[in-house]
Amino acid sequence: MVIRKIDLIETKRILFSTQVFWLFIALLLFNISKVISSIRLNGLFRTIDLRLDFYYNLKLYYVGMFYNLFLPGGIGGDGYKVYVLNKHFKVSVKQLISATLVDRISGMVALVFLVMVLTLFIEITFAGENIIYFISGLLILAYPAYYLFFKLLFPKFIPFFHPSNFLSFGVQVSQLICALFILWSLDIHDLYIEYQVLFLISSVVAVLPFTIGGIGARELVFIFGANYLMIDRNTAVAFSLLFFLLTAVSSFTGVFLETTVKNENNKNNNGKAVVKN
Repeated sequence: MVIRKIDLIETKRILFSTQVFWLFIALLLFNISKVISSIRLNGLFRTIDLRLDFYYNLKLYYVGMFYNLFLPGGIGGDGYKVYVLNKHFKVSVKQLISATLVDRISGMVALVFLVMVLTLFIEITFAGENIIYFISGLLILAYPAYYLFFKLLFPKFIPFFHPSNFLSFGVQVSQLICALFILWSLDIHDLYIEYQVLFLISSVVAVLPFTIGGIGARELVFIFGANYLMIDRNTAVAFSLLFFLLTAVSSFTGVFLETTVKNENNKNNNGKAVVKN
């Protein structure tokens, strides 16, 4: 569907004119966001009395990212982490699933919140002024409503509610800065907010389990969103493909870390647990 709606030759030209320096900075920012995300997940693990070493948890997180490339909706990495931690640390599957689910929800809430904030600063061609008041109302109600939802369904994780939200915003802000550097690498110096709104929406859609690693889903968001936000669809797709490239390059780090994780799991089985008091 994406290929039919873009000019392949023009998109290829845009991709091959990418400025590598800015793309490298974007890669660093993307990985900073993943480090913050791993810290958030480790904090949630601590609420269920699983105190993993920072470096072990980070390596496990990157291995999970690698598995996310090959299963719909990025669920492969979560399943891998639950399997490993249940097998080697004897933590119940129910608690581990709860922690990873809260991690996902926390990140999603931050995404949606930032989408609403940024939407206030752009002109949407299909909506009138009333949309601004509607979004403003949602922003006022969002945090209290989310807190009540969280307290009702995940009371065990309430002590980490505020830190998890703070870290979630750190993750998304890092990725927004990453997106800014990708735009610079494509020599785009206007319509920043429009691109970033679509970028955040595409991140939400990429989580839905109907594409592998989010590829295609992100591009569709940019294709249809470009019609309403007055951005060039070829450039938008090139931007999305570059972000997927950064994700893939970073995730392949997990290939090299998986052996290390297995070795540390074996140490844990021999009585040398990879945990901190």
